[in-house]
Amino acid sequence: MTTSPAPPADEPPLCQSLGRLSVATRGAGLRDVTAAIDRWLAEVAAGDGLLTLFLRHTSASLTVQENASPEVLPDLVDALDRLAPRDLPWRHALEGDDDMPAHVKTTLTGVSLAIPVRAGRMDLGTWQAVYVFEHRDGSNRRDLSLHYLGTRAGVLTPGGA
Repeated sequence: MTTSPAPPADEPPLCQSLGRLSVATRGAGLRDVTAAIDRWLAEVAAGDGLLTLFLRHTSASLTVQENASPEVLPDLVDALDRLAPRDLPWRHALEGDDDMPAHVKTTLTGVSLAIPVRAGRMDLGTWQAVYVFEHRDGSNRRDLSLHYLGTRAGVLTPGGA
């Protein structure tokens, strides 16, 4: 068995926090969850580290996308509808004509994200937000697992930064 050396005394200790966010969707489209994630980071006193997000579903996804122009989000929905149209002869259609296209869209867009955290906030660009991307027509409750690994707020990093 091997052991890792202890961190130098001037480095703040790392911690981790786990959480879950439940997101109500109202049919196909994107739901901005940035503020809810920021609140959770504040609750766990996040400092500097890494946030991992994982959506626990196969017919919805996660994405970081522009939050400024109102045309971007509907254009994304339209583009994915063209890539995975309902009218193809899908073998899997147990839950309706939006079932298999939703699975394809999730595969194309993904269910996890890793986002750096600086000073307790996601280190997103000026025009970026985190979205749950619902690919089904009906309303759903989507569960998002959150994992933060890093320092706690208020603990100085080496050099006092």
